[in-house]
Amino acid sequence: MQIQSKKSFAMIDYDRCNPRACDPEKGICPAVSACEHKVLKQIDGPFEPPMVFMDLCMGCWDCLEACPLEAVYRRHIT
Repeated sequence: MQIQSKKSFAMIDYDRCNPRACDPEKGICPAVSACEHKVLKQIDGPFEPPMVFMDLCMGCWDCLEACPLEAVYRRHIT
């Protein structure tokens, strides 16, 4: 039995990501809030960029649509 590796997952462009710009009062990343699978998390707390747990990414891309700064993008490996 051969296991297929994932080919697409969400990534963060940390040059663009700025939770303070998205939510000046609470610093909560809208992409994190949109991820129902809890793959994106602000591990270091509010106002900090999120991390992506790539191995858990389901490829629903809700996070891409929710990010107003277009800092979340789809990474495809061939």
